[in-house]
Amino acid sequence: METALPRDVQDGLDAARRKAELKSNRLRVEVGDLSYRVLRAWPGGFAVDARDGAHLRGLVDLFDGGRHLSRGLIVAAAEEGGERIFEFKRMTEATGSQPADFVRAEDAPAGLLEAP
Repeated sequence: METALPRDVQDGLDAARRKAELKSNRLRVEVGDLSYRVLRAWPGGFAVDARDGAHLRGLVDLFDGGRHLSRGLIVAAAEEGGERIFEFKRMTEATGSQPADFVRAEDAPAGLLEAP
């Protein structure tokens, strides 16, 4: 048995769901000086409001509040249900340290103290 809701009730429920998602979600994507709230994210991409993300392209940074999560190259994949969906062509996880071009020994000293 299927139940169908009237169109205005369904629209109200969808609006309430989006509002609740925006309050609970701290993810945002930055392009240059512009920042856009991410509605939902998954390992291969993310979705933003279709009105906001119409001109997103290229290299973006993904943040969770103030913490930098990753940097990636994106392409617009689709638009459905008021969301613009983007997929990562390439994504690099952000780390707190600089990359090294050599292998560090586990027992290596953290620094060098000179004798006075």
